Amino acid sequence: MGLTDITTRIEQAARDADRDPSGITLIAVSKVQPNARVAAVLDEGHRAFGENRVQEAAGKWPDFRESYDGIDLHLIGPLQSNKTRQAFELFDAIHTLDRPKLAKTFARLAQEMGQCPPLFVQVNTGEEPQKAGIAPDDTDAFLKDCKALDLPVQGLMCIPPVDETPSLHFALLRKLADRNGLSGLSMGMSDDFEQAIAFGATHIRVGSALFGARVPEPD
Repeated sequence: MGLTDITTRIEQAARDADRDPSGITLIAVSKVQPNARVAAVLDEGHRAFGENRVQEAAGKWPDFRESYDGIDLHLIGPLQSNKTRQAFELFDAIHTLDRPKLAKTFARLAQEMGQCPPLFVQVNTGEEPQKAGIAPDDTDAFLKDCKALDLPVQGLMCIPPVDETPSLHFALLRKLADRNGLSGLSMGMSDDFEQAIAFGATHIRVGSALFGARVPEPD
């Protein structure tokens, strides 16, 4: 499957949901993909990409930005507080604001640098102990704290548990976003992005269906 196939599926899912496809951003998840595969997608005209690690992005995207205009780079993986400054410099949006300490770090750095990329708050909709994110019951209060810190929160993000029906989690994330006046919904991946679109996803994160199987990371 390639970019044209994914785009066609997005457009069909949008039509089925009576939505405008232009309101859905396809984030091509390029983590651990060879540069040749990434360049091939760039050559097709796609510009929105997602990376999990600041270090990997730092080694890949400055060179691509020299060759391609209009790149829109999203951080979709966990962020350590000591990588925040570098993340602010590299990424056009951060989808993994997942704890109060990080919010305070963002606010301090935003004041210092005079800018902050658009943010998504990661919600642990499945309340999985091994997974990062704000608990659903704590989301309203956390968002109020973010507003008090003048953080540019654009929306919410979730990664549903692998063994549960994703639509239940998409519905919960939309309910939380609507309740807090947020329009952005970062949800849906290769196996379930059409369901996510039906529930209002504005950003979908597609990797393997677009690039093929990931290249294994070295030990």
